[in-house]
Amino acid sequence: MADQTVGETGTVAADPKRWRLLTLLGVAQFMLILDVTVVAIALPHIGTDLGLARDTLTWVVSAYTLMFGGLMLLGGRAADLLGARRVVLAGLIVFTVASLVTGLADNATTVIGGRVAQGIGAAMLSPAALSVVTKTFHGDERNKALGIWSALGGGGSAIGVLLGGLLTAGPGWQWVFYINVPIGVVVFVLLSRTLSRDLPTGPRARLDVPGALLVTAGTGTAIYALINAGDWGWLSGKTLGLLAAAVVLYAVFTAVQRVVKSPLMDLTILARRPVAAGTFLILVATALMIAVFFLGSFYLQHHQGYGPLRTGLLFLPVAVATILGAQLAGRSIGSAGARKVAVIGLLIAAAGTAIAAIWSGPVMVVIGISVGAAGIGAAFVASSATALATIAHHEAGTASGLLSTFHEFGAALGVAVVSSIAAASIAGTTGAGFTGGFTFAAITAAVAALLALLVVPTLKPSAEAATHTH
Repeated sequence: MADQTVGETGTVAADPKRWRLLTLLGVAQFMLILDVTVVAIALPHIGTDLGLARDTLTWVVSAYTLMFGGLMLLGGRAADLLGARRVVLAGLIVFTVASLVTGLADNATTVIGGRVAQGIGAAMLSPAALSVVTKTFHGDERNKALGIWSALGGGGSAIGVLLGGLLTAGPGWQWVFYINVPIGVVVFVLLSRTLSRDLPTGPRARLDVPGALLVTAGTGTAIYALINAGDWGWLSGKTLGLLAAAVVLYAVFTAVQRVVKSPLMDLTILARRPVAAGTFLILVATALMIAVFFLGSFYLQHHQGYGPLRTGLLFLPVAVATILGAQLAGRSIGSAGARKVAVIGLLIAAAGTAIAAIWSGPVMVVIGISVGAAGIGAAFVASSATALATIAHHEAGTASGLLSTFHEFGAALGVAVVSSIAAASIAGTTGAGFTGGFTFAAITAAVAALLALLVVPTLKPSAEAATHTH
C-alpha cells in the first residue's frame, strides 16, 4: 500500500491512521443507515406497545427521514466552516443521546421527538464524516475507501432488516435504539483520539442562516410530499401543492445564494458534470435499493406470512451481495472508470429485479433482490467516486452534504413510488402489486443504465482526485 500520493502540486503524505479512522467513521455511518430499516421492522411492535394510530406511527420513520434529509446540506456546510472534527463529534453525541431517549419513550411525543433529534444528529454526522473520508484518502485508495463506505451504507440497510427482526423478536423494540448507545459512546471516545484537530477548510465566513432555513424547508417539504404521495395520490392537491411549495422554496434559496456574502452553497458546483452525474446516480441507486428492500420485506412478511426474525435472516444474502458489489466496484473503478462501473452495476440491478418480477416464490425473490443488490452496491460506489472526483478540500463538506441529500431524496422517492404501485399487495389482497413493483424497478434500472452511459463522464476518478488533494 502506498504511503504517499503524488499530485500535480507535489507530494501529499498519507495519514497513517487513515484506515482506523475509516473504520470508526464507517461504524458511525453504519448506525445512521441501520436506523432507517431497523425501525421499519420494529414498527408494528412500537405501535402496539405505545398505542399509536397508523398515521402517528408513520412519523416514527418520517421524522427521522425528514430531519436527516432536510438538514444534510447544512451539516456539510458546517463541516467546511467549523471543521469536520467538531461537527462529527457533536453529531455523534446528539444521535447517541437521542437514541437513549427514544428507547426510553413511553408515549408518542417522546418517541417522535427522539427520532427528530436522531435525524438532526445524523444530518450533522453523515456529511461531515464523508468529507473527512474524501480529504483523508487520495487516488486509488480513495476509490477503495468509498467502496467500503458504500458497502456500509447499502449493507447497513439490509442488515437493519435482520437486526430489527432479531432485536424485536428477542429483548424488544426498545433495543433497536438502545444498541446505538454503547456503540456511540465507544466510537465517540476513539474518534476524539483519532480525528485530527482540523481547522476550517473554507474562507472565514459566517453560516448562511436564511439559506440554511430555506433549503431545509424546501427539502423537508419535498420529502414529506413524497413520503405521503402513496396515501394521498400523486395528482392530489396536497401532493402537488407541497411539491410546488418545495420548488418555490428552492427558487428563493437560489436567489438568496446569489446575493449573500457567504452563501451556504456555491451553486456552480451543481453545474459540474461529475457532480451532476454523481447526484443522479445516487438518487437512482438509493431509490432502487429502498424500493427493492421495501418490496422484499413486505412480500416475505405480508404475502408469505413470515415473522420479523425469519424475514431478517432471509435478508442476510442481500446484505452480503450489497457489500460484495460495492467492494468489487471500489477495487475496479480506478482501472475501469466510473461510467463502466455505473452502467454494469445498473444492468445487474435490472436483471436481479427482473428475476423477482418474473418468478414468484420466496427463494426466487430473495435470489433476485440479492443479485439486484450487488449491482446497486456497485452503482453507489460509482456515484460517490464520480461526484467527489473533482472536489477541492474546502468544498468537501458541501459536496458530501449534496450527495447525502440526494441519497435521502432517492429513499423517499423509492418508497413513495413502489408503495403506490404495490398498494393492493401491501394491503394483502393480491400478489400482482409486488410483480408490478419489481417490474417497475427493473425498467427504471435499465433506463438509468442507458442514461449513465450518456451522462457519466469517462474520467477515471483516481487520476482526477489525485490532482485535487491540495
